[in-house]
Amino acid sequence: MNLWNRGPVPTEPTLNSTLSFSPPCGPVTGWRDGDVLRATGIPYATARRFQPPVPAPDWTSDFSATALAPACPQGPVPFLDDVLGTTYGELPGSEDCQNLSITMPGDLQPEEQLPVMVWIHGGSYTTGSGDLAIFDPARLVAENRVVVVSVTYRLGLFGFLATPAGRPGNLGLLDQLEAFRWVQRNIAAFGGDPGRVTAFGQSAGGDAIAHLMATPEAPALFQRAIIQSAPLGIARGRAKMSHAMGIAADTVTGETPAMEVVEREAQVAQVARKFGMLAAMPFGTQYGHEPLPEEGAIEGAWDRSAPAIDVLIGHTSEEARLFLPRSPRLMRLAAVPLVGAAAVRAIDWVVTETVYGRATRRFARRHVKAGGRAHRYVMDWHAPGNIFGAAHTIDLPLLLGNRKTWEGVGLIAGADWEDVEAAGRRTRALWAGFASGQDLGGSGSIPGVLRYRAI
Repeated sequence: MNLWNRGPVPTEPTLNSTLSFSPPCGPVTGWRDGDVLRATGIPYATARRFQPPVPAPDWTSDFSATALAPACPQGPVPFLDDVLGTTYGELPGSEDCQNLSITMPGDLQPEEQLPVMVWIHGGSYTTGSGDLAIFDPARLVAENRVVVVSVTYRLGLFGFLATPAGRPGNLGLLDQLEAFRWVQRNIAAFGGDPGRVTAFGQSAGGDAIAHLMATPEAPALFQRAIIQSAPLGIARGRAKMSHAMGIAADTVTGETPAMEVVEREAQVAQVARKFGMLAAMPFGTQYGHEPLPEEGAIEGAWDRSAPAIDVLIGHTSEEARLFLPRSPRLMRLAAVPLVGAAAVRAIDWVVTETVYGRATRRFARRHVKAGGRAHRYVMDWHAPGNIFGAAHTIDLPLLLGNRKTWEGVGLIAGADWEDVEAAGRRTRALWAGFASGQDLGGSGSIPGVLRYRAI
């Protein structure tokens, strides 16, 4: 069953004009898109199924970087489509998904070297893609004169689960490392400064960036990291769960059709249910598998990179509210007069603290103790009267996408777009300022949006 035939497939953008770049990988033709320039769907690596990636070979003929990168094959998540305004099948699916897209200011000057921000998308390591419309970095780029690289990588059974038969874990993380290596080698040709690279990502994307920081190569690949709503509180103690899932996944082979692999993925995830809160994100990074050390050595690995990477890390104030409408029990509780709303707030606080807050503070304190610099933020912006409040993903419409992708979607329904844009412009400026090397000082805030302080 090919689930990828649903929805629009905008693989060929409308080209206003084309332009040429000459990176070491080979000549590239990009395109002008309003206020920005783009070079999309560039291969940074290649890999056979369940095998580590290798760098994409260089080319000599012109590469037309005018198609959006395909997504890793994945199943539908109707709930997220409703909340975030995405459309399943928005991008075609392909196992050859190790591609990246570059967005540059429309007035980029020859020899200009701008700060680079490399976006690692979230989606519980099972969904999403770098070129989804809700992740469009055009506003961030045009307003702040940065270069943004959006990375697509392997997900789920294709990228994040080892098996007892010897299939490697962390293949998606290895993909990301190849993308950062590609950036270091090639981004200068697109107006980016390889010495000012910031990794930024949300949810699983933030978790991935945190774990990339534990690799010996990290300080040579990026100098700053923005870690948004990373579920670090459920990153440890996953070995038994991952092993059980790996046993269930061993029946998938190199010949299994891609969408059958996706269907099997949902069954494998069911194995995790007996492991409690860890099952909230059953797929993920695995310690003791390349490029990560054993779990007992992860703190030391992080400490070694700390002096070389500045960190901005945080979460929203009501992370768990994203999942409130999915729980009939919680919805019934919320409707109880007098006590219901308070009970739901208490549950949200506990989950937010357990999965995000406590671990985020611990990560930041350890980073500073090891000689690094860190600022921690909490975001509490939300749409007035919206059931989701300042939920998980509320940072996305403030940073990425545009009015067409976000106005009126469930996550921010009830918000006036001018208010969204005002909050977003200041948030994007803060993120880009950090990426540019600006000193955030001891503390600060965007009133009504977020507050931050140095650790």
